[in-house]
Amino acid sequence: MKNKRAVIMMALAVVLGLLAVALAASWLLNAPGATTGRIVVARSDVDIGQRLAPEMFKLADWPAGSVPKGAFTDPSPLGGRVLKSSLLAGEPISEAKLAPAGTLGGLSALIAEGKRAITVRVNDVIGVAGFTLPGNYVDIIVSTETVPDPNAARAREQSISKIVLERILVLAVAQEVSRDETKPKVVNAVTLEVTPSEAEKLDLARSVGTLSLALRNQVDPAAAATLGATKENLLPALAARVPAPVVRAPPRPRMQQARAPAPPKRDCISVINGLHASQECF
Repeated sequence: MKNKRAVIMMALAVVLGLLAVALAASWLLNAPGATTGRIVVARSDVDIGQRLAPEMFKLADWPAGSVPKGAFTDPSPLGGRVLKSSLLAGEPISEAKLAPAGTLGGLSALIAEGKRAITVRVNDVIGVAGFTLPGNYVDIIVSTETVPDPNAARAREQSISKIVLERILVLAVAQEVSRDETKPKVVNAVTLEVTPSEAEKLDLARSVGTLSLALRNQVDPAAAATLGATKENLLPALAARVPAPVVRAPPRPRMQQARAPAPPKRDCISVINGLHASQECF
């Protein structure tokens, strides 16, 4: 009796399984097919700032519902255009990744409208041990000597370090503009993207002191409100023991006391009249 019941349950399970498979197959056959389109994708990796040619791209099938905005369906209009961001093989190309039409290739294609590119000399310390790479943001620090005020009570020079520019985009290190690598590169020059006023400040800063770069987080827009570092606020205990120079006022000229004029010289004689004597002066 038990075996007969088990056989019935197994047969029922098989029938239900076959019915489910038949229903799923019927639904897949009757479901509308997903529409696809053909868009332009990179045939191989393309570096930033490179002038494009139609043979660098190919047409690939792409789901119609997820076509990127500004995607191309024909590679011929891409001839002569310049990339402002790198492309990987199979990645779709869009208008947002291209520099304006007519832009020449090279670093000038990467400079945003209204900005300028300026290069500063660095070493392995100033360049943050080679971790300053294209696409990073840095702060510019200048270390210099303050000019003393001759009218101040404490007229003396002092060293100061101050952040003069913040969140400056690194366009290139040496002659490299690729932003895909993360390996540190020790170079002797870094090219920065600045506004015209920032370019003037940076040019003055490197002529009056020593520059340093401070690498910052790419998504951190907060400004650093600092007063600068001096010897007095760096070592306050030491500065308190150093007496401030005393500025002495020049001595005042002494005024000579007015002397009374000497009385005129007179001639005197003694006069004896009997027992009395007197003196007469003329």
